[in-house]
Amino acid sequence: MIIRGAKVWGEKAFVRRDVCTEGIYISSRGGGVVLQRPESYAIPGLIDIHTHGCMGLDYTACSAEDMRAAAEYEASRGVTALCPATLTLPEETLGKACGEIARASSPRGAAIVGINMEGPFISPRRLGAQNPDYVRRPDISLFRALQRASGGMIKLLDIAPELEGAMEVIEEASREAVVSIAHTAAGYEIASEAFARGASHVTHLYNAMPPLHHREPGVVGAAFDAPGVRVELICDGVHVHPSVVRATFRMFGEDRVVMVSDSMMAAGLADGEYELGGMPVRVSDNRAVLVRDGAIAGSVTDLMGCMVTAVKDMGIPLHAAVKCASYNPAAALGISAERGSLEPGRTADIVILDEALNVTDVILRGEHIVVK
Repeated sequence: MIIRGAKVWGEKAFVRRDVCTEGIYISSRGGGVVLQRPESYAIPGLIDIHTHGCMGLDYTACSAEDMRAAAEYEASRGVTALCPATLTLPEETLGKACGEIARASSPRGAAIVGINMEGPFISPRRLGAQNPDYVRRPDISLFRALQRASGGMIKLLDIAPELEGAMEVIEEASREAVVSIAHTAAGYEIASEAFARGASHVTHLYNAMPPLHHREPGVVGAAFDAPGVRVELICDGVHVHPSVVRATFRMFGEDRVVMVSDSMMAAGLADGEYELGGMPVRVSDNRAVLVRDGAIAGSVTDLMGCMVTAVKDMGIPLHAAVKCASYNPAAALGISAERGSLEPGRTADIVILDEALNVTDVILRGEHIVVK
């Protein structure tokens, strides 16, 4: 396949050039079908490393078969790889979910490239939309039991570093997965120690953590001072104000921001009543909240929607937004040699956007999908 006429994303700029595929890979030359796409953008498929569900499906409660349907929906939206995220739930539930996620590969859906273990090692003081009944102290044996259940698929482990035993777990687990600070009441000093001990990521920056304060910089300040740390950002227009999104890009730079959706089962569906980890959720006007206390309960916007919102409504340059929604997530997972760019040898996951940033075509592992 050859894609002609498009402005093609590269690590430094968009360049008008051909993109060729052979089989499931991007190649230096190609043949066969020619897609003429003048005045369009060709970008690498997006990679969502923090998503809880979509289209009525909760990834901690659905079967592998149902998850394949969700992965196909994500692919139609230009999200070609996923790390489904867990929640704070009983060990048995988490083990079953990890096993189902590991079995959920689909030839026409987004690739499952890992699992994000969000919970149960979180602070009861910063629950967000997690269930307080199942919060656990950090436990390396539990992490490893779930890792076995997943067949080694857990790529991110979320943890509140101030909890008893957390630093030891961070040191151990960081040899096996990316450790992310999450749902935490930690201040600057504890967060800085966690980064020094092996944590290298922050889950949904600003949400479920102390705010940045000029005398108490907290996790945000500690992450800024730790050069190798990446930070997740939810750009759905609900979780983080546009001004703060712009400031975050100035503060961390486009190399360290990882856009995520944090989507829940209502993504792709109308307003109404839903669930997150078994807890009732009400969705209205693009906002999902827990019925119990009004806490924001994830996003109802998929990653493509978040990226477009960042560009159109928040003033983030398209080139930077693509990097943060594709290349940076791949780099965070250590798979940038396989995904996240349009260089030869990478998986042929390509998304075509029109000038209004609507998805018109998806090439998924070399197969052309026309998006209606």
